[in-house]
Amino acid sequence: MPYRVVIGNNKGGSGKTATTVNLAAALAEEGHRVLVVDMDPQANASRRLGRPFNPAEPVPTTAEVVKAGIDQEGVAAAAIAACGWSGDYAERIDLIPSRFDLENRVSEAGVIGAIGRLYTALAGVDDEYDVTLIDCPPSLGHLTQLGMAAATHALCTVEPEYDGVDGAVRFRDFIAKHGPSLRQPGASGELQMAGFVVTRVRGNITAHAYQIEGLPELFGELLWSPQVPERAAIKDAGDMPTSLRSLGTGPGREMAAVFTQLAKQLMTVPR
Repeated sequence: MPYRVVIGNNKGGSGKTATTVNLAAALAEEGHRVLVVDMDPQANASRRLGRPFNPAEPVPTTAEVVKAGIDQEGVAAAAIAACGWSGDYAERIDLIPSRFDLENRVSEAGVIGAIGRLYTALAGVDDEYDVTLIDCPPSLGHLTQLGMAAATHALCTVEPEYDGVDGAVRFRDFIAKHGPSLRQPGASGELQMAGFVVTRVRGNITAHAYQIEGLPELFGELLWSPQVPERAAIKDAGDMPTSLRSLGTGPGREMAAVFTQLAKQLMTVPR
């Protein structure tokens, strides 16, 4: 089965979309081919990768992919597009974009086999990619469960504040308790926690230092390094949109180097 990583936290603002996009960029810079699947109706990952939804020129999105995935293996192939960035990024990062009406798929959660729709839709589609990154909404609901059911591994972003840490614990515990029941026929093994990435770290906030001190006890060896500091460069790249390295600034290169280290760690996860 392809290497698929679902990225999430049961709290908004934890940096999961920034982590997804910047990991994809770092992986591409290292020569890897990456597929990003945007499972968040807010479609922020799609926009940041240069593929916002254009009503005047509609294209297939995860909304159609999930709907058709109830009985059509490999249907996700029709929705893959190159990211909107230039150069090697365009050649190495592909995207299945999202749009707001992905939320409509939640009402179909009771349909028999609904939880496996993304898994079915991706069958045979991402075999040639080195990794598939699945960006999820900040919930443990149906859309996130679709991502979990399709993935082999889970990566959790942790903002070092009480609510962010609590959301990470809920994400971890949900996988431990319900991960086995989400596995699809033919999937090898159970959904594994790949790690926890500490994001949006602000050194001038006492609460951050306090929470970071307790993270090793909560997450042990799965706590990744380096931590991702809160930097304007990450926001600037997301707004433009472009990669951190393409900003051409010292802070941009500094943050790109952080994600390069995290990307290398992602590619060493046992699978």
